[in-house]
Amino acid sequence: MRLYLNENEYIDTNQPLDLSIGLQAGEGNLRAWYVNPPTFEPVRANGFIGSVEEGGGVNFRDVFFNPHGHGTHTECHGHITPEVVSVNQKLRTYFFKARLVSVQPEILENGDELITKSLLEEKLDDSPIEALIIRTLPNEHSKTSKNYSDTNPPYLDLSVMEIIEKHQIQHLLVDMPSVDRESDEGKLAFHHSYWNVPENPNDKTITELIYVKDEIEDGLYILEMQMAPFENDASPSRPVLYEIKK
Repeated sequence: MRLYLNENEYIDTNQPLDLSIGLQAGEGNLRAWYVNPPTFEPVRANGFIGSVEEGGGVNFRDVFFNPHGHGTHTECHGHITPEVVSVNQKLRTYFFKARLVSVQPEILENGDELITKSLLEEKLDDSPIEALIIRTLPNEHSKTSKNYSDTNPPYLDLSVMEIIEKHQIQHLLVDMPSVDRESDEGKLAFHHSYWNVPENPNDKTITELIYVKDEIEDGLYILEMQMAPFENDASPSRPVLYEIKK
């Protein structure tokens, strides 16, 4: 199906570019923040077995996972506030003009891999966008199954907030476990600045642990944000890009 953005530009909904990483049980699933692997277990109660393989009539499994630690997820400012705030109440529209950029993080003397304002500035022009998608290089496929715990992954320098504010970015998507350093004594400086917490929290979202395949070129896209309606600070999500065609 073609959906026209204006008289000349359209997207083809039959050609989606999925940026999400699937959730599976066991060691093959990606992990972060020291969580154990996800588990998918058949329900067993009152003689019922939720497994066809084990003799049940249907497959009926309990799924145990952590949105932040087990895959692609979208979060709101409730991630860092004392009160419970649901991302399902903050993400209320689902299609956005987006730019995808690929960057090689700077390596600091302490070994940290840092994404800075200067790295992003050279990738952006004045085209109006609502979402910014950052793909880190090298873009190894192991991102889809890696255990990130205690690996000090790349993160964003606070100076990137100048880019966020200049371009009025409402939705930030990254292929790392966090926009902040893995171990930062609980400061989460970028999270706080991005969401303006505690002063005046906004409705922006952050999506982490995406994977952007190599064949998807940098540039402008329409982003569709699909998300499970969990009433939680974060929820599993499926960001989907559509090429803007003429």
